[in-house]
Amino acid sequence: MSTKRLLTVIVLWVVFVFSSLSTAAAQDNRPPLPPIIEPPIWRMDGLEIEYQRINVTIENQVATTHIEQLFVNKNDWMLEGTYLFPLPQGAAVSQLTMWVNGQSIEAKILEKEEARDIYDAIVRQLRDPALLEYVDSNAIQANIFPIPPYDERLIEITYSQVLPAENGLVHYVFPQSTSLYSNTPLENQSIGVAVKSNESIHAIYSPTHPVAISRNGEYEAVVGYEDEDVAPKEDFELYYTLSPEEIGLNLLSYRQAGEDGFFMLLVAPEIAAQEVIAKDVLLVLDVSGSMEGQKLHQAQEAATYIIDHLNAEDRFNIIAFSTGVRNYLPEPVTADDAGPFKNFINGLEAVGGTNIGAALLEAALQTDPERPTTIIFVTDGLATEGILETGLILDAVAEAMPRNARLFTFGVGNDVDPDLLDSLAQNHRGTTTYVRPGQAIDEEVSSFYNKVSSPVLSNITLDYEDVIVDRIYPQTLPDLFAGTQLVITGRYRDGGPAVITLSGDINGRSQTITYADQTFRTAGGDDFIPRLWATRAIGHLLREIRLHGENDEWVQSIVNLSIRYGIITPYTSYLIEEEDIFSQTGRNFIAEQELRQADDIAEMPAAPASVDEAAVQAEMAEALTALEVPEPSASAANSSEPLREAVQLVGNKTFVLREGIWMDTAYETDQHEVREIGFATAAYFDLLSDIPLLGPYLALDQQVLVVHEGQAYQIVLVDQETSYPPQQDSLEPTASSSNESKQVTTSETAAEEPVEENVPLPAASTCNGLFAFPGLVGLGIIAARYRRRRL
Repeated sequence: MSTKRLLTVIVLWVVFVFSSLSTAAAQDNRPPLPPIIEPPIWRMDGLEIEYQRINVTIENQVATTHIEQLFVNKNDWMLEGTYLFPLPQGAAVSQLTMWVNGQSIEAKILEKEEARDIYDAIVRQLRDPALLEYVDSNAIQANIFPIPPYDERLIEITYSQVLPAENGLVHYVFPQSTSLYSNTPLENQSIGVAVKSNESIHAIYSPTHPVAISRNGEYEAVVGYEDEDVAPKEDFELYYTLSPEEIGLNLLSYRQAGEDGFFMLLVAPEIAAQEVIAKDVLLVLDVSGSMEGQKLHQAQEAATYIIDHLNAEDRFNIIAFSTGVRNYLPEPVTADDAGPFKNFINGLEAVGGTNIGAALLEAALQTDPERPTTIIFVTDGLATEGILETGLILDAVAEAMPRNARLFTFGVGNDVDPDLLDSLAQNHRGTTTYVRPGQAIDEEVSSFYNKVSSPVLSNITLDYEDVIVDRIYPQTLPDLFAGTQLVITGRYRDGGPAVITLSGDINGRSQTITYADQTFRTAGGDDFIPRLWATRAIGHLLREIRLHGENDEWVQSIVNLSIRYGIITPYTSYLIEEEDIFSQTGRNFIAEQELRQADDIAEMPAAPASVDEAAVQAEMAEALTALEVPEPSASAANSSEPLREAVQLVGNKTFVLREGIWMDTAYETDQHEVREIGFATAAYFDLLSDIPLLGPYLALDQQVLVVHEGQAYQIVLVDQETSYPPQQDSLEPTASSSNESKQVTTSETAAEEPVEENVPLPAASTCNGLFAFPGLVGLGIIAARYRRRRL
């Protein structure tokens, strides 16, 4: 987890205190007490968070966050305690309100040092490192009313903060990582962000969550995310850009000492561009016999939708193909003179073979070299007529197709030729979309067209002046469309100030925009960028392997990137099965094994096991290439639960579990010397004090090996008697009740009602009467003091 993520994490900690009976009753010769209920203290999953709702309004960079969490006590006993809620470090909290069941209660903001003392004390006492993730965070502390058995409490928090803008880039974070401490997901989670600005909003981007974006003109936007049965494991992050330029460009970067940096560019025009490019649209539709029924009907609906949504100066034509080719008109016609195109579309019948070559060559003939041309090619099968060999079709189309054409392919069903579709799109600056069985063709095509309906800039190039950049993805920059954005990733040598120049063509004219005062960071930055870059790099390599076959260099690169960044690919099993991934020799051996077993791992173009499997592999490579929200398991056709449990992503680092130790994949046995430090010893907390950046990594577990600035630190278990002495009474949860129950503290109840000793606690550590139980449903873990209560 990065510095920024560390500094902005919010997690919920509830310290529960069970009401009890004083064991001094017998000493006072009082009558015998009734039978008692002894709650199964190792079963703390009776407290659940039924839902979590986050609503955010951001107006001119002032963000107001409102959180609702519904807690339900599904135990037979009452729970009461203190609510501790870490805040984003550096957030200027100008308003703070907290309610419990609609009643406003007093909440105290703990400054960073005070909060850290509490966090450290919890770690020392409970021997659980979870809170180390938050050592540099401020916090909210408040009493929480008792939750009776089978009752619920709605907790609401509202706080405001000012979001700084850096070169027109605004960054919002709702920290919610729960790392390893959620066994059961939230039943429902929703996040809504409404953004308003006096300046034009260009790009809106989330590197962590797949969000829906609704735009209401240039100055307002609504972003939404919702899911069920979700265990939040990543902070919710949102970037948006403000710019007076017609086309905005914003730079984010990250650099670690001793390594080349990583950068990401967000390039976005205004929603309603002042000038869009007049274009031609050629719809090339497969009407062979296999398209009979719903597939043909949906293709007809998609074609009608596109023509109905053409710009006034656009032209179009329809090319239907089966054994032969049939045109709507001899040449493209303007949208305002469309004629009876719906009659032509609705009259199409699915009959005959599939002559792909003839259809694409006809589209090449109708492409006007003086006008940008979008070719939308929809097919559901292999070539069965005309030119049959994939290589010959590609060569013929490449020779005939003008340079200004953009070819977007849609493969429908399982019987397509993914090598042909991927190569056509790659050769002609388009993309491939695979429409799987059960997906609607018309929805996929119309959604795509909405994104590319208004070209703003074509033939784009970028110049970085004196900054040396390389390994840029996508390697061929696509055209820029109104209402969309380009996400470009790459590497750079040295950080520092830079001037970036964007060039391209608009309606036959060259246009150049210069963006001064850009900065490539010399250290630190946005730590999601390395994994985003690696994801796109792997996607590019997988696509090259799909199209051209494996070679040593590509496979070795995929192995190295996959291990380093925890990205699941067809070459992934070694993350769990292979022990020797911590040396370059071992990684070379893995790559050699993968090459020898290529036929079992990744299907080659020459001999795919099945067309369906080849299409799935191609679809995965395409998805990785364009992925904007990298996830450790999103790309895995062969992913499994054991793999997800054995791999943890923290910031830009990947950890794999080896014999109970979380190992940093940046560790190399032949390069790094290891310094051992005992868990929860004085040296352990001294290390955290000296290098707070290590907190999120050490929060993984008691045994961790992490590399920082060339030094490997291994946290090892030591005899508990020699560990750092706990600070007595440093954590004092209080209990307050709406029915005038007495307020107590941990130290007070300990004096009045001693806790029974030698109570067996499966898989839990104890110190000073406090017990730690990982696994609270929702957010965080529980530190509970066991006490007994009469019936």
